[in-house]
Amino acid sequence: MNAGAEREPATASELSWWPAPAKLNLFLHITGRRDDGYHELQTLFALIERCDRIGLRVRSDGGIERSAGLSSVAPEQDLAVRAARLLQRHAGVSLGAEISVVKHIPVGGGLGGGSSDAATVLLALNVLWRTGLGLAELAQLGLTLGADVPVFVHGNSAWGEGLGERLSPVTLPPRWFLVVHPGVAVSTAEVFQAPELTRNSPVITIRAFSAGQTCNVCEPVARTRYPAVAEALEWLGAQTDARGGAVSARMSGTGACLFAGFERVQDAERIAARVPDRWHSFVARGIARSPLHAMLERHTE
Repeated sequence: MNAGAEREPATASELSWWPAPAKLNLFLHITGRRDDGYHELQTLFALIERCDRIGLRVRSDGGIERSAGLSSVAPEQDLAVRAARLLQRHAGVSLGAEISVVKHIPVGGGLGGGSSDAATVLLALNVLWRTGLGLAELAQLGLTLGADVPVFVHGNSAWGEGLGERLSPVTLPPRWFLVVHPGVAVSTAEVFQAPELTRNSPVITIRAFSAGQTCNVCEPVARTRYPAVAEALEWLGAQTDARGGAVSARMSGTGACLFAGFERVQDAERIAARVPDRWHSFVARGIARSPLHAMLERHTE
């Protein structure tokens, strides 16, 4: 099923449309806590082809308004709107923008949808407004909006450290992912503030990841506090344990989405067909590079 999808508005022909891909955390370790309360982590971001779509139209009056988006998220709190206003202030731009957000990435699912929306706005308006900022500067701007924004700005699957902003691009083997959303939105703040959260994972290498020496330390917290996550994770794990070529079921980020990886799309789709109706699911291909960056290159040719 299509989790969180919305129709494009009737004004779509007036807008230019830009993709905002989702990510999976193939693992997530917390290696310490800083004095400012933020967590140091290690993770491997894998981009997938599931995308929100961001519609943009340049305005000459300097106004920034959202013409379509989730009704549950006020425009002032929408990361796409906040990203546009941040870039406008930072670059001293007199132009504005109309923004339309069409969601296909589940909200509160640990797939980085809001952060990806923000990155897409930063990158696309940087071109449309001709502000001329480089990726490093845009990523630094994006970090003030959220720790996941920089990986989407750079647009590659990557090994992440620090807050998640120290990124090293990686080439991952081809995979198809079955993603299951158990129908609840997990609070990232609640998970990171949980006293039982493991915050002293040892620092590892990419070789250790390849050897399977990883986990998602947020998973036990989400399991305990969100029974739907525990139920769905147990179901998905039971389906994949016996499948050759499958990556064990795991939670992405702080949840609530769960995933398993497969070498063949047919295996992912076979299990997707058995997902209980009370949950949402989709199958998506892992991608090495964001489709947004290919669009940006064509736009600037």
